[in-house]
Amino acid sequence: MKRREPIEIFSLSFLDIISCAFGAVVMLILLAKNADQGEYNDAGQVANLVIALDGAEQQLQQLQQALKQSEQALAQAQAQGASNASQQRALEAQVARAKNNVQQLSDAASGLEQSLIERQRAAISAAQAPARDDEVGGIPVDSNYVVFIIDTSGSMKTIWPRVLTTLDEVLNNHPQVTGFQVLSDNGDVLGGSQLGSWRSDSKAQRAGVLRGLQHWSGSSNSSPVEGIAASLKAYARYQGDLALYVFGDDYTGTSYDAALAQINRLNRNHGNQPIARIHGIAFKRHSGASRDMIKFSTLMREVARQNNGTFMGL
Repeated sequence: MKRREPIEIFSLSFLDIISCAFGAVVMLILLAKNADQGEYNDAGQVANLVIALDGAEQQLQQLQQALKQSEQALAQAQAQGASNASQQRALEAQVARAKNNVQQLSDAASGLEQSLIERQRAAISAAQAPARDDEVGGIPVDSNYVVFIIDTSGSMKTIWPRVLTTLDEVLNNHPQVTGFQVLSDNGDVLGGSQLGSWRSDSKAQRAGVLRGLQHWSGSSNSSPVEGIAASLKAYARYQGDLALYVFGDDYTGTSYDAALAQINRLNRNHGNQPIARIHGIAFKRHSGASRDMIKFSTLMREVARQNNGTFMGL
């Protein structure tokens, strides 16, 4: 902000007037003291005194006028200072209101995130899912063949130990597993196995899978659609006895409806019944729900609901 020039209350002309007036008064005093009483009758001296007195009176008037102007300038300066102080107080009040608004917006963030989830769900035309049975912790465990579709992106690798623990717990919750397989979200099979093959459920196989997953870097685009589609095409013959578990923390696709329609089309037999149960498990990378997780959760919640599955957030 440009700095204002200080107001010069006593200008040069004002000082000149004071000097002249003071000089005239001094001259009158000198004339009065140096002259005898009789000399005041001299017309020339009297005229000079009258002229000097008249000049002094004019200078006094000018001095008074200059003083009045200076007083007005001082009053204006004081008023301007008061106005600046008033403006400062108004700005401080505006800043306080703005800070309060920011705090209110921050407090409402979690509510807005939940509202976003509900709006996105409402945009998807969903059918009612039939009743479930044989559930453990809300997840049906009546399938003998299990496929894990895991997002292997960098963000998931930051919580990889938790992902591996969850996979082992899911297998433990199934009372009987004839075969299982692990794919990336792009449909790549762990260890280079052929898509459509199974791993037998044994302690040795589980230990080998967990070791392999620790250093696995399968291709990923953070979208489960490709992995789900590859699994349904490869294992469709196990309909009614097949479960897919989709692990992820993000969905990079641009359309929920198109992805949901593709999955539902592939996961239907001739009687329009689901071939496999599709479950979704969302992982949080930090406290609170990120926008990435909201997108994944929105998609997988509807996929699970329309395909006899369950959605869980961890």
